[in-house]
Amino acid sequence: MRHTSVKKVSGKIDSTEGNPIRYDLYTPSHFGGTLPVVMFLHGFKGFKDWGAFPDAFYEMVRSGCAVLAFNFSRNGIDRNTDTFERLDLFEKETFSQDLLDVQTVINALHNRKITSNMSELETERIAIVGHSRGGHTAVVAAADFTEIDTLITWSAVADYEEHFTDQMKKDWEEKGYTEIVNSRTKQTMKIDRAVYDDLVKHRDQLIALNRVKKLTIPCCFIHGSLDETVPVDNTQRLFEACPSKEKERILINNADHTYGCSHPWEVDDLPAPFSQVIEKTVEWLETYFIRHNV
Repeated sequence: MRHTSVKKVSGKIDSTEGNPIRYDLYTPSHFGGTLPVVMFLHGFKGFKDWGAFPDAFYEMVRSGCAVLAFNFSRNGIDRNTDTFERLDLFEKETFSQDLLDVQTVINALHNRKITSNMSELETERIAIVGHSRGGHTAVVAAADFTEIDTLITWSAVADYEEHFTDQMKKDWEEKGYTEIVNSRTKQTMKIDRAVYDDLVKHRDQLIALNRVKKLTIPCCFIHGSLDETVPVDNTQRLFEACPSKEKERILINNADHTYGCSHPWEVDDLPAPFSQVIEKTVEWLETYFIRHNV
């Protein structure tokens, strides 16, 4: 069933530390049945409202599901803005806390702290979609949580420990933090050594390339051929290490890390590469997830 209209309801729940996890729940406007849930994880320096992401959520919902997009509790975005107002939280956004946030959101679905007043949300079987660092976390979450039975990644990092540069490691050793400049907001943003130490200490659990070896659920790995931020071989390594019998690696030709999108996205037409990402994502959801939940 294709749905023509979509509604969005926003809310927040508390993380395990008491920080807000702000979310948007997208559902068909006039549907009273049961809906499977697709959870979306944003990437590093990202957020649920980034660029044209919401356009993708609308298209997913039209195919017959609910989409739950949320900001990680330490991502630095406060309230419904696109400005990093909580750099103190961003500085210590560990991979462990991101994973705990995913678990908190799943629990909130089970406990009906996140719910739709029109439709019944299916909470025992969830699909997860993640971009970049969010794709890395999505792989780990899919290995950890039995509710997740379909995985789709966009531009996912395979091993985030390798993604940290020698200069960053030197800074952590000498200063206890490293700094990056956000090209969009022009903010100088610290990353505490705790982020690196957490990943190294728990690498067996938190590195996507380690955890993908456990996945037998349907897995789709999408990547842009011209991605300079996360080289395309990251997706190839994840694909090759994944033992699932239902898996696919999809290369989007002439696409960069964000598939032609930027923030803010204020035009009606989507970039052709991102339209392909949406098309392939919806196709996978309809084939391996939504049809199993009707």
